Amino acid sequence: MSEIDDIRSFVAVVDAGGFGRAAHSLGLAKSIVSRRIARLEADLGTRLLSRTTRGVAATEAGLEFKARGERILSELAEAREAMAQQSEGVAGRLRLSMPLSFGYRHLAPVLAELAERHPRLELDVEASDRQVDLIGERFDAAIRIGSLKDSSLVARRIAPVKAAVLGSPDYFARHGRPETPLDLARHECLVYSGNSVVDWGFRMGRRWVSVRPSGRLRSDNGDTLLRWAEAGLGIVVLPTFIASDAIRAGTVEHILWRYPMRESALHVVRPPGPYVPGKVRVLIDLMLERFGNTPSWDPCQAAVQAKIAAGELAPEDYPADEHQMA
Repeated sequence: MSEIDDIRSFVAVVDAGGFGRAAHSLGLAKSIVSRRIARLEADLGTRLLSRTTRGVAATEAGLEFKARGERILSELAEAREAMAQQSEGVAGRLRLSMPLSFGYRHLAPVLAELAERHPRLELDVEASDRQVDLIGERFDAAIRIGSLKDSSLVARRIAPVKAAVLGSPDYFARHGRPETPLDLARHECLVYSGNSVVDWGFRMGRRWVSVRPSGRLRSDNGDTLLRWAEAGLGIVVLPTFIASDAIRAGTVEHILWRYPMRESALHVVRPPGPYVPGKVRVLIDLMLERFGNTPSWDPCQAAVQAKIAAGELAPEDYPADEHQMA
């Protein structure tokens, strides 16, 4: 199997952009990976890698060989998994990264169900809002919400993620209720500091406007912001998967619903390659089963649809997503 090991090492080096990260992802010494690549190039009689200022990159021949090598590895993995599943079903360890709030509220019960369905599957889950390095840290998959920056990863969209502007009844009684997004400039806002995007974007008529929230309270955790909003300390924008229970309980109210905010999405991402391991595939299938279409945590959209049915809002004034705009 030395040839297969050489191919696997080469693909890992190209995907990681360097020998060190590839060696770490494979659980090998860097010197072993270097020897494997040298042996592969000697056997093929051509140079597969070239050094760049950022590390290493595949040559033209290397790109061709990588594509063919990935197909070989994919078919071998599928053959092995097919044989294993005939006797024992999905097995092995699934190393997964999930965001803290979403994971605790919604994904943990799904993972419990996954474990019950597949008793030979091991789960090793990291719950954190940090964006892990899937390849370098040897994760099988990660749950991510919002924009996906690393184009080398393979992503599967699971469900839409909507945001809502929220405040407590007590706050509105003391400070008034904003009638348009522009009114937010006169209010105390609770600001999420977990990413570089600070502005809140709204659709007003046929255009998008940005509002820069200002306030003395900031946090990189959505649950903390929700507690502050419930305490009447300000207005916050949160995904409905965090705020849904509070909206139903009436501790916060959804305002400015006539002005839709940009929609993001829930994804499962995995390292590059055409083959989807069975342990990742069953996770994706179960998440689609539980969260696909309109997720259960999204009462705001249901409220908007009720307003449309009551004649308070015209359907054309609130498209389901921004892509329906002219």
